[in-house]
Amino acid sequence: MRNIATSQSAYCLRHTAYGPLVVVWSALRGLPEILRVFLSRPGRPAEELARASFFDARASSCAEIGAVAEQMVAFLEGEDVRFSLDITRMDLCSAFQQRVLRAEHGIPRGQVSTYQRIATYLGSPLGARAVGTALATNPFPVLIPCHRAIRSDGTLGGYQGGLAMKRALLEMEGVRVDESRRVEVDRFFY
Repeated sequence: MRNIATSQSAYCLRHTAYGPLVVVWSALRGLPEILRVFLSRPGRPAEELARASFFDARASSCAEIGAVAEQMVAFLEGEDVRFSLDITRMDLCSAFQQRVLRAEHGIPRGQVSTYQRIATYLGSPLGARAVGTALATNPFPVLIPCHRAIRSDGTLGGYQGGLAMKRALLEMEGVRVDESRRVEVDRFFY
């Protein structure tokens, strides 16, 4: 994600079963737009992660951002929520990352794909690692459900909120994961 001025940014905090979630947003272009979503990681709460990147953001919200934040909480509680990307600053991502994030956004609830399959779908059959990197740095987790991408060998791969959260989200969507963290799936998306 490209560097941006943060003097006009704000953050909205919500508490979830997975720890705090922070939505950093701005209205610099006239409408509220999400700059970044931070999930808590094992040992690092979302507020700490947000402060490290947006040190001068102020606590604030508006109706649009508050509604999206509440939808994110509902999603993390198991509700079937499909997010629009219209409120995100996708333009702050590289063109390749935007393509990866849009492909990932297209994976339906309860289904998974692999980094390799996404790369092939995007016309870059040798780009599995690049897809993995683009998803590892997804600035909009939950809005773009990057927990639905796994390794080609069926194991979970990584996730910004930690592997326990990734597993829980997949299982909440009806995807089976065995004790060795291998996803049990009959077919993949893409």
